[in-house]
Amino acid sequence: MKRSIWAVIAGALIIIVVTTLVDAVLHVIGVFPPMNRPINDALALLATSYRIVISVGGAWLTARLAPDKPMKHALILGLVGVVLGLVGVAATWNLGLGPRWYPISLVVLAIPQCWLGGKLYEMRSRKRP
Repeated sequence: MKRSIWAVIAGALIIIVVTTLVDAVLHVIGVFPPMNRPINDALALLATSYRIVISVGGAWLTARLAPDKPMKHALILGLVGVVLGLVGVAATWNLGLGPRWYPISLVVLAIPQCWLGGKLYEMRSRKRP
């Protein structure tokens, strides 16, 4: 049980830490506006794009660390993403931080991207002798 919980937590932490670091770098180098200014649709699309890649990687890691049933663990990570995403939607809805579709897209994409990460792990692990 502990290894299952750790697998999901590790994937979530990787996703949160890496996306936060990428966000910070993009703010520092001037791609994103200062933190108190909203992002536009193009920048939200950029953020969505790298979040998808990072989340697929986090789900792959979760599947890799899972003691058994890697896809189940990856999908549980997806459910965690849905819950955290819904909290994000509610917390930022009227703050004017950017387009409203952006946090909604993170909720909608959470399970598919985690499924893909789990699937990539399963495909790779089947090829090993």
